[in-house]
Amino acid sequence: MLVCSVVLLVAVAAVRISSRSGLPSLLLYLGIGIAMGQDGIFDVKFDNAELTQVIGYAALVVILAEGGLGTKWKEVKPALPAAAVLSTVGVGISVGVTASAAHYLVGLDWRQALIIGAVVSSTDAAAVFSVLRRVPLPARITGVLEAESGFNDAPVVILVVAFSTAGPVEHWYVLVGEIALELAIGAAIGLAVGWLGSFGLRHVALPASGLYPIAVMAIAVTAYAAGAMAHGSGFLAVYLAAMVLGNSKLPHWPATRGFADGLGWLAQIGMFVLLGLLVTPHDLIDDFWPAVVVGLVLTAVARPLSVFISLAPFRLPRREKALMSWAGLRGAVPIILATIPMVSGIEGSTRVFNIVFVLVIVYTLIQGPTLPWLAKALKIAEDPSETADLGIESAPLERLRGHLLSVAVPGKSKMHGVEVAELRLPAGAAVTLVVRDEKSFVPAPSTVLRRGDELLVVATDPVRDATEARLRAVGEGGKLAGWLGTGGADRRTGGPGDLPHIARLAKRLGMSGDDRRGERAGGRRTHR
Repeated sequence: MLVCSVVLLVAVAAVRISSRSGLPSLLLYLGIGIAMGQDGIFDVKFDNAELTQVIGYAALVVILAEGGLGTKWKEVKPALPAAAVLSTVGVGISVGVTASAAHYLVGLDWRQALIIGAVVSSTDAAAVFSVLRRVPLPARITGVLEAESGFNDAPVVILVVAFSTAGPVEHWYVLVGEIALELAIGAAIGLAVGWLGSFGLRHVALPASGLYPIAVMAIAVTAYAAGAMAHGSGFLAVYLAAMVLGNSKLPHWPATRGFADGLGWLAQIGMFVLLGLLVTPHDLIDDFWPAVVVGLVLTAVARPLSVFISLAPFRLPRREKALMSWAGLRGAVPIILATIPMVSGIEGSTRVFNIVFVLVIVYTLIQGPTLPWLAKALKIAEDPSETADLGIESAPLERLRGHLLSVAVPGKSKMHGVEVAELRLPAGAAVTLVVRDEKSFVPAPSTVLRRGDELLVVATDPVRDATEARLRAVGEGGKLAGWLGTGGADRRTGGPGDLPHIARLAKRLGMSGDDRRGERAGGRRTHR
């Protein structure tokens, strides 16, 4: 009990350290497991690869569900074709190049080389989600990378199982057919379960609000089970089902999102600590340099080739492709998949596991912290203060058919200096409270907003999305958002987002924003 308490306290501290340092949390959790295991402080002997695989699969289902719930459909929708090609064609290219390096440069036989090539070709959802959501990248890049990490587990699992089966490996066209069929079945089941689950949660009143988070996660797990029983891809099914649920207007959504986030962290901690326990540190010494060689080919050759060839039809800028090549983060998923040949009793499987383990540690340590630097060097990273991505949380007011939006104004947001009336929120929405310097007050229409303010905005259900869009547009473009063509939000909220020429005309005439927007009448601003 004492050991468990110490592990939990250290894990909580690791979460804080990883969030500040930019390192994926898997490194810290793996370190905890290694410190507890053989050659470590507590010298716990654990070598049950089968149990590790089962628990790892269960944790991966939770992590994919949490990632799907947090994926915004409007951001990932344009990226789906590119992510699908990268998750299939790109995986094939990566497997071929990496396996050739493992065979010719390291000296592994072809079965072991193909297993390594397949295992490390999967990007890890937990690592990608944890790092990319702290790096201010354009939505089209994060959409491709997040969708890829959710999609590519399925074909990789099929390949690893096929290569780890005793007897001759099936012909490539048979594997391609199996992958296509399992992906189609998993996608169909995931979308169906997600839609049915969201429909049921919106129309069936549960007896307690605390049951909604449990119900959402249960639906996601059901999608995995149904996909696996139908001989489809359970991993793809759970990710798509969770994405459908996450983009539906479900009751008690903030509580559900927080519950899923906490459960995802718990799954990561348990999975990574267990993987750290499974490894024997002194056995890694002999496989260190082979892992470095294979990882170098994977990172510098296989991954860039898979990205540039797969995404060639989409005509993305080379800078973005270069960043996607470096952002193919590995994590616990490859290590979990490396237990499959161990459970199957494939010759040399222990060495395969050690090489994969070292590769993941070394290259995650390199790629994770350097990703923000590379994004800035390629001039792709966005300044979060300049983009003014407001922190908006929504809580449903069910009996009133409305929403309570909590809006945090960041440091350099262009909402600074804007009066409440100049927000021009749609009819049915209003700023009800402002929190400034730990004091709250009810704002007047002429109240000027400042950096660091927190606003409480009440919006009726029909204008909830339009209200959030308008707030984000003002945060990005200031009081002239719409007149200057900033974003498309104003067209949805009734503002003249399609009239940038009016701003140019007004500038020539020397008119101010207040002159163009309306006149004061008793402290309030009239609108046309």
